[in-house]
Amino acid sequence: MTDPCISLLEALVAIDSVNPSLVPNAAGESKIALCIAEHLRHLGLDVHVQEVAPGRPNVIGVLDGGAPGPSLMFCGHIDTVGVEGMSAPFAPVTRGGRLYGRGSQDMKSGVAAMIDAARVAREGGFAGRLIVAAVIDEEYASLGADHLVRAWRADAAVVTEPTDLQIGVGHKGFAWFELETRGRAAHGSRPLEGRDAIVRMGRVLHRLEALDRELQARPGHPVMGTASLHASLIHGGREWSSYPDLCQLRIERRTIAGETSESAEAEIRALLKALEDEDPEFSGASALVFARPPYETPADHPLPALLEALARSRGVSARAVAMSFWTDAAILGEAGIPSVLFGPGGAGLHSTEEYVNLADVIACRDILADLARTGLPGPKGL
Repeated sequence: MTDPCISLLEALVAIDSVNPSLVPNAAGESKIALCIAEHLRHLGLDVHVQEVAPGRPNVIGVLDGGAPGPSLMFCGHIDTVGVEGMSAPFAPVTRGGRLYGRGSQDMKSGVAAMIDAARVAREGGFAGRLIVAAVIDEEYASLGADHLVRAWRADAAVVTEPTDLQIGVGHKGFAWFELETRGRAAHGSRPLEGRDAIVRMGRVLHRLEALDRELQARPGHPVMGTASLHASLIHGGREWSSYPDLCQLRIERRTIAGETSESAEAEIRALLKALEDEDPEFSGASALVFARPPYETPADHPLPALLEALARSRGVSARAVAMSFWTDAAILGEAGIPSVLFGPGGAGLHSTEEYVNLADVIACRDILADLARTGLPGPKGL
């Protein structure tokens, strides 16, 4: 008989929930949210549907224990990236102890584990309150987590992103910038009239490469490592025989604790100012488009150690690590909800072959259920 957690995972992977902000006209989260809401109601949770955008709801299930105690939140996102290049992304296939399909690892496995952990916790009994939050849009702008923390609070949270059953206690932030260099359009046969915006952007790229080397040479954060930046997209020119009057570049800057998007922006502006000082004809500008902060679990918070002990009791060697990717834990943390990351392992995030290790899904479910039943130490769970 298939474990209920795996059956739920198969059902979730079979639902197209590609983020429509990433892929125009994609399915979005409506159908999967309905499935999760029905499942949570069937398990006996009090279900709240939080409309974030038209047809794109968060689903929050609440389970009150049999005695007073701390509130614990499990949180996971239900959107996925696109499926270009995949032959059957929504037909889950089990092979060799793995389940394949879009979202299997990122992160419908974590969502299935946290939901089924609520079932196990309810059957075994626990104190306090368990909040199970399935949120939208993490793959684009995290609108779901933003809306979640406006209405919900908890003493602590576990975000069930894929961590290979390790305990994520921090990750970098990021800032997206758009840069442009301006030239003067002219026929390619008239070099005295034209000013090449693309060549000027080459100067910017050279300085950005040097800045990236400098960032990575600076002393790193003990958890997050070093800051970095990279060029993501570039566009310029209209035709072969013309001088381009505009070149646009998009870059991503990964930030660590102690840095802000404003401090990162100041570095970019200083770089452009230096180029302008060197060449009066150089013209460039930058704009901060979007940013999210880095996150680190408070060093004195008991949740990582408790989760490590519970994992060890299940034969899982889990240790506190930093994650390379950004997550909704940063939004929960900014809202005053101390959070860690803990989820199953697998491979192929955002690739054409994505899978999750099924044994990890079961282990994750069991450890999360143990956490809900154990509760957090301290007078109010802290």
